Amino acid sequence: MLSELDRILEETRKDKGIDKEVLINALETALVKAALNKYGHSLDIEAQYNEELGEIELFQYKTVAETVTDITREISIAEARLIVPDAEVGEEIGVKMDVRQFGRIAAQTARQVITQNIREAERENIYGEYKDKKGELVTGYVHRFEKGNIIIMLGRYEALMPVSEQIPGEMFSLRDRIKGFVLDVKKNTKGSQIIVSRTHPGFLMKLFELEVPEIAEGIVKIHNVAREPGFRAKIAVESSDSRVDPVGACVGNRGSRVQNIVSELHGEKIDIIPWTDDQTRFVCSALAPAEVTEMIVDEDNRAMEIIVEDNQLSLAIGKKGQNVRLAAKLTGWKRDIRSKTKYQERAKLFKDVLMKIDGIDSRSAEALYNADLVSIESVALADCEDLEEVLGVSNEQVQIIIHSAQKLMEAGVGTDVGAADTPAEAAPEKASPAEASPAEAAPEEAAPEEAAPEDRESSQE
Repeated sequence: MLSELDRILEETRKDKGIDKEVLINALETALVKAALNKYGHSLDIEAQYNEELGEIELFQYKTVAETVTDITREISIAEARLIVPDAEVGEEIGVKMDVRQFGRIAAQTARQVITQNIREAERENIYGEYKDKKGELVTGYVHRFEKGNIIIMLGRYEALMPVSEQIPGEMFSLRDRIKGFVLDVKKNTKGSQIIVSRTHPGFLMKLFELEVPEIAEGIVKIHNVAREPGFRAKIAVESSDSRVDPVGACVGNRGSRVQNIVSELHGEKIDIIPWTDDQTRFVCSALAPAEVTEMIVDEDNRAMEIIVEDNQLSLAIGKKGQNVRLAAKLTGWKRDIRSKTKYQERAKLFKDVLMKIDGIDSRSAEALYNADLVSIESVALADCEDLEEVLGVSNEQVQIIIHSAQKLMEAGVGTDVGAADTPAEAAPEKASPAEASPAEAAPEEAAPEEAAPEDRESSQE
């Protein structure tokens, strides 16, 4: 039959997940400290757990002496033999102490030491169990709220979901089941702390791994994710098996897989994009559902000028620039999106300026513009051989063109054109990975007035 102490130790072991030996050591340390505080730190005191009696025993060790001169350190031979019948002078024996004699202060000291040791053991358990779970998906229930933060119970341990890691607009009640992504496991003097997130891109990736067997098995790979938590997300996927459609695998039969994830995210829209090495195709896909008419690529600066039909501009930019920001985040390319009409107006403006150079007609201006020599300055500073190749003229004619361009540049002709048309670079807001296929989760069309007052928007990661 278990003693009262054994029963308490067993209950604590189950509740806190702390090994019984650790608890016993905590009790022994606490009793020794309490005894030293009461009787003096010079005494030789030890604590031992008696398994038969189910209690912690406290012993003060004394030396057997013929004549006792210090009762705190010595014991007479007669008293010693009452404890150990064959005790001899010079030996050390343990005299059992009565812990019931401890006063209130000693008991309080013991309680503090026990609490401290249990907390330390708990901290080590939490860190040891969760340090290798960073980046994993966990499920618990809402335990309480603290200044907007959500405290989640993960079995025996508590995890913290800060306000910054909560999806905007999500509402939870006490005891609600909740999934999260283990963002970090911190260890400090106050204890170990598990930080979980629902806004991190990894949360969305793990939801897909959970929902899509092809991802868990490695057939379908997630290359990148971009996300604005609670609103919209894009995810780029690729299949290592030509027989498996990566987008279809993520969408599922009648959209069942992606809809399960959308439900978990409380309605966050998701675009699933097929990943490809062809960056031009990839960027076009990332802008779905908008259709791209033309694209001008600057490999050196990883920038693209994208032209869409006038009626596709607001769709390409998205509500409050959301679509273009996520596409930039997903692909890593800067982009300047223009309507076809604005692009043509812009092109005509630059070509008209180029035609002010001696020797440049409409055909030559078109060739220069297509070669990205769009300003008088770029022509004035161009290499002669490059101009010969672009324009298909002699070196003598190129010299005349460059000289004319230099004179116009010195006079400041055409400088206002570039300045007036330079698009404002708009860095995307913090994004996160996301899921969904253009077919399954069509993005909201932004009203034209929400798109961009100048009919264009730029973005970069």
